[in-house]
Amino acid sequence: MKKGVTAAFLFLMMVFLSGCFGDPIQDDLVNYINNEMKDAAEYEKTAVSAYESVTGANFVDDQTLYDTLMNDVIPNYNSLIKELDKAKIETDELREIHEIYIEGADIQYNAFAKIKQALEEQDANLIQEANEMLADARKHIREYQTKLEKLAKEHDVKLEK
Repeated sequence: MKKGVTAAFLFLMMVFLSGCFGDPIQDDLVNYINNEMKDAAEYEKTAVSAYESVTGANFVDDQTLYDTLMNDVIPNYNSLIKELDKAKIETDELREIHEIYIEGADIQYNAFAKIKQALEEQDANLIQEANEMLADARKHIREYQTKLEKLAKEHDVKLEK
């Protein structure tokens, strides 16, 4: 009987110790990257590509920009924000970084909405405000990427570009 109790105790200790050697941040990062952010990344890629296709050197006219904002950019960015809000994150370290992304995405979404409003009202000042918001959003998203890469490196998670 004593031998069985000792064996059970050793087994429980092994299970307990094996749990101590796991890395919850690593597990959370892998799930976050492979599962939680998969759809969000697609929505962002679609929205940003659509926006870039009608701005800068690709600008055609206000109506084309407006239509692209209404039909592609804003709906996809809205879906992105919903995906970001529903992401399941287990660790505080990753949650902090994710919040930076949410803040940047919110700013960018509001900038797109402001561009839409500027086009409707033909207000150049709103365009300037929106451009400043886009620059602020880019800072947040760069900070998110930098911190995510650092956390991944610290926990031996390889990120693919």
